Amino acid sequence: MPLVRIDVLGSDTDRLGALGRAVHDALVETLGIPDDDHFQILTAHDGADGTLRYGGYPGVHRDEGIVYVAITLRAGRTPDRKRALYRRIAELAQAYAGTEPRNVFVTLTENGPADWSLGNGEAQYAPGS
Repeated sequence: MPLVRIDVLGSDTDRLGALGRAVHDALVETLGIPDDDHFQILTAHDGADGTLRYGGYPGVHRDEGIVYVAITLRAGRTPDRKRALYRRIAELAQAYAGTEPRNVFVTLTENGPADWSLGNGEAQYAPGS
C-alpha cells in the first residue's frame, strides 16, 4: 500500500500521468505491489505560485526537468529491491515521459502496519482486538 507523491516543475497533465504510470509500473514490477493498489498525488508547479528547488549534489547535474517522487510504504524491503525500484522508476520515467534519469529524485519513507488507515476510520493492517 504505497502512497506516492510526484512533484514536477512546469508540466502538463500528459507528462504527470506518464510519470504516475512509470512509478506505479515500477512498484508493481519490482516490489510486487498489486496493480489496483494505486494511490498517487500528482502536482505540477508553475514556477510562479509554486516552484521546486534543486541542486547538483552529489555531482548529479539536474535541471528544470526535475521530478521529485516521494513514496511512503510499509517497511520490509531489502536494499537490493529498493535499488531495483529506483532504477526501474528512472528507466520508465524516461521511456514514458521523456524525463532524463538524472532528473529523477526518489525518496522512500517506511512505516508500520498501524500507521495506515485506508478508509472508514480503521487501521486495516493492524486491526484492534
